[in-house]
Amino acid sequence: MLTDWSIGLAVNTLLGALAFPAKLLTNWGLINAWVLGVLVWGALGWRGYLIMLVYFALGTLVTRIGFARKAAKGIAEGRGGRRGPENVWGSAAVAALCALGHVAIPNPLWLLAYTASLATKLSDTTASEVGKAYGKTTYLVTTLRPVPAGTEGAVSLEGTLAGVAGSLVLAACGWLVGFVSGWGLLWCAIAAFVATSCESLIGATLQQRGWLTNEMTNVINTAIGAALAAGLGAFAGG
Repeated sequence: MLTDWSIGLAVNTLLGALAFPAKLLTNWGLINAWVLGVLVWGALGWRGYLIMLVYFALGTLVTRIGFARKAAKGIAEGRGGRRGPENVWGSAAVAALCALGHVAIPNPLWLLAYTASLATKLSDTTASEVGKAYGKTTYLVTTLRPVPAGTEGAVSLEGTLAGVAGSLVLAACGWLVGFVSGWGLLWCAIAAFVATSCESLIGATLQQRGWLTNEMTNVINTAIGAALAAGLGAFAGG
């Protein structure tokens, strides 16, 4: 275990130094991502870290898709798409808790929940960013009335399909490293779709009224995805 933590410390320090000039995160965002990376490698080894790395890379990529178009509409991610500490933990706090849970009480369901939480967040990010950039018509999930792209709780066909694809890619990564079974791919996809749909409802109601921040909504979203996937896995026995 000590070896894993030592390797995690070394790898994240090296990658952090290499990532700093790219300005993918704010300075504080980079520091918090370093803490998260050390925790994940120490708890789950290179396999858990690879899933997190894939999530971060794809999440950053889709944020930049159609960025000029989104910026022109005034709905692009702030700070030029650079993520801060609130984004790091809003997206990955549940995954970090799953990693620590597996250390405390080893169980494959923790690995399924970990993968599903990140699949859920990638689904949410992909659906939102693709929908804002390329959604032809966006609807408010509570009324199904057309609303401007970028409205909290808005959904589009293009974004929804992209979100499903994103969750499948992340779940497939979990399957390739042995964190989830073949059935686990399905549980992750179902959990991500349901959780992302719930996130849209929360965005159109509680968040739109100012009762929740975007980061709090993200934590709830990923927690739903993790819990639902783990519940499906426990019920199905795999």
